[in-house]
Amino acid sequence: MPAATPAYLATQSLTVLVPVYNEEESLPQFVAEMNKYLAVAPVATTVLFVNDGSTDGSLGFMREVCRHDARYAFISLARNEGLSTALKAGIDHCRSTLVAYIDADIQTSPLDLLLFFEFLPEYDMISGIRARRRDSVLKKLSSKVANGFRRALINDGIVDTGCPLKLLKLEYARRLPLFHGMHRFLGALVQLQGGKVKQLPVQHFPRFAGTAKYNLWNRAWKPLVDTFGFRWIRSRWKNYEIGEQHHPGLAHE
Repeated sequence: MPAATPAYLATQSLTVLVPVYNEEESLPQFVAEMNKYLAVAPVATTVLFVNDGSTDGSLGFMREVCRHDARYAFISLARNEGLSTALKAGIDHCRSTLVAYIDADIQTSPLDLLLFFEFLPEYDMISGIRARRRDSVLKKLSSKVANGFRRALINDGIVDTGCPLKLLKLEYARRLPLFHGMHRFLGALVQLQGGKVKQLPVQHFPRFAGTAKYNLWNRAWKPLVDTFGFRWIRSRWKNYEIGEQHHPGLAHE
């Protein structure tokens, strides 16, 4: 498959969403790693921090970064709402044609986004697979069990739904419904819209600093409950296509 042409990429823009909940120890190094990507980014890129009710110094650090670097922006939720809500809030504030997601703990590399662009515009979402995962045995086991249940129940073919490195066309991201656990079904939800999903191996690193926000409860039991919720949403899902339109106002938006 041919890589995306420079002409295509010249028409695109990207917002990288970075949900943050108490990551003040990781954020300085995260910005250093993100700057490496920004120096070679093939599309105009904005990094949008989404502060998810942090109680440490994360918000103060984000304010300082955004004050001194126009490539960075932030929004701050009034209280801790969880990853799905943080992602949806970020998507709702995007003004780009593409949106990516990466965690602030630097277990994935922003530079791997460069690999994703090669599969545009043929695919509507590109999702990472942590090929050599650098996590604890318990974390890997609980994720493996949760992923196995999810694939058995919804058969979406997504190998590593929890990988925190994804790229979507904004038109698909805009139509994602907000519900508990939505972040676990991004690939399946794009497929429900008729979109094509590509999965690629990406680098994975040990957590740089801080502590993980997940445990056996929210890595095994909650994903199983959320999967049944997704099955109900899938059974009620509707798509539509516009056959013809006359809407002069659209030309000025």
